[in-house]
Amino acid sequence: MDHETRIKRLRFRSWHRGTKEADLMIGGFFDAHHAGWTADELDWFETLLEEQDVDIMAWAIGSLPCPPQWDGPMMHAMRQLGYVPIAK
Repeated sequence: MDHETRIKRLRFRSWHRGTKEADLMIGGFFDAHHAGWTADELDWFETLLEEQDVDIMAWAIGSLPCPPQWDGPMMHAMRQLGYVPIAK
């Protein structure tokens, strides 16, 4: 698939997680950072989206230890959000 189609699919998957909190955290992270990602970073994120939302959010906010395969620069950038936005 071409790059533009891949980005559109990742954006959709990022913003349609199942809960508003996960949509905001994961979709917001994608929107804020994807433009500068390499192909490897896009691969990482695409694979991360296969994980459960509760796990991704727990790793990102630090309430659960992050497995080694996910703990790296991309997860550290996600942690920089520092909070889980609450839908109003």
